[in-house]
Amino acid sequence: MKRFDATSKPSLNNSNQATRQYMTKYNIRPKTEKAANYRMAIRTEVINEIYEQLMRKMIVEKKFRDPHYTAAKLAQEIGTNTRYISAAVSLRFQQTYTELINGYRVREAVALLTDRRNRDLTMAEIASMVGFANRQSFYAAFYRNYAKTPKEYQDNFFAKSLQLRRNRKSHE
Repeated sequence: MKRFDATSKPSLNNSNQATRQYMTKYNIRPKTEKAANYRMAIRTEVINEIYEQLMRKMIVEKKFRDPHYTAAKLAQEIGTNTRYISAAVSLRFQQTYTELINGYRVREAVALLTDRRNRDLTMAEIASMVGFANRQSFYAAFYRNYAKTPKEYQDNFFAKSLQLRRNRKSHE
């Protein structure tokens, strides 16, 4: 998955001007690192246990589809605290809890966007189905991961798919 790097300095060509407009429109800011010494104080076994429970909650139970599924809810369900959740996510995934959850949501959205059966769904409906509370947060998270909007991604996918089918037919 291509991840948009909001910290890179864009040049002044037209495509980068569009990128800056999307960054402003979707409130994308450069990521900053914060020192958190408590992360290193947590035992590896605890981090591994949290990681395994987190993966079960995301992959098997698909908890990310709940727009109100917070780190606090996860911590309560697995019997730990939010600092340990944040530490485990940071150490295992090198991202925040929100970035991780939104990553699962965006990947699920890609599956829906590229399925012909879902062509008649609106972006707001897809956003809701994968767990985003609103279309704006869906677009922002999607753009952070793919450097294009969900609609642009879907249109590009189906345009390429159509071109491939045409090429196959011309070679038959």
